[in-house]
Amino acid sequence: MTIDIRSMGYVRVSSTDPEQWRTFAGKVLGLAEGRGPHPDHQYWRIDEVSARLVVVPGEVDQLDCVGWEVADHRALQEVREHLQKAGVAFTEATKEELDERRVQEMIRFSDPFDNVFEIFHGITYESRPIVTPYAARFVTGDQGMGHVVLPVTDDVEALRFYDDVLGFRLRDSMSMPGEFVGKEPGSKVWLRFLGVNPRHHSLAFLPMPNASKCVHIMLEVDELDDVGRALERVRKHKAPLSATLGRHMNDEMVSFYVKSPAGFDVEFGTDGLRVEDRTWVARESTAVSYWGHDFGGGQ
Repeated sequence: MTIDIRSMGYVRVSSTDPEQWRTFAGKVLGLAEGRGPHPDHQYWRIDEVSARLVVVPGEVDQLDCVGWEVADHRALQEVREHLQKAGVAFTEATKEELDERRVQEMIRFSDPFDNVFEIFHGITYESRPIVTPYAARFVTGDQGMGHVVLPVTDDVEALRFYDDVLGFRLRDSMSMPGEFVGKEPGSKVWLRFLGVNPRHHSLAFLPMPNASKCVHIMLEVDELDDVGRALERVRKHKAPLSATLGRHMNDEMVSFYVKSPAGFDVEFGTDGLRVEDRTWVARESTAVSYWGHDFGGGQ
């Protein structure tokens, strides 16, 4: 038996200055502000789901958790049984947590690197149509919210955990010199890209510690012009550009990166690759991008 995660459902972020997120999420990224049960929390929509990004006031700026969606009660029960057999401790959500996330059931656990995962089913969706501030349409559906890249300390153990325990499927790899992350010269560490649905990858990991508990999250829109307009808003609002426009090798995304108020990056892109597990072959890419993506921010 393996876990049948369908997609990345939501992310929750803690912030020492939530008003920065109101500008960043609404005016830079162009997300639609939603409504929710907690008056001090920000609920951001990109599709019919009630909230994909939730920002909560906190004492640190970081990614609090990533929510992963399964089909129904039976699927979540299989997750519980699978985690128990794998020796992974989890907790059941309280009624208050379920109400705040607007899901029917949810469990929470940490991976071996203290990244917090929530697995849920039965999230609410809205009757009001989504109208984003700049009319961009986000690519979600069977591909979920987007993807997340998490920091780990051991790339071998990370691949084992995400693949064997959580059922993610390896889609692509990229090696980098070990000395980049403090390993001995001549050694090699791996960036791995894993998927659960037609999106090329929903989860990736980088073997490098990160104070914000996230390397980046990715949001995809369906038109290149909306990527260009977002890039102009980055300049207008003086948000820190982390990487210039470029096209990645592995998922073919045309995107740029901008630093969020939490310290991790948000990749904003279009034209991402859809894959079929039946025919997909995992390979090793030899570069981050075909062109662009200057991570000096073009300086």
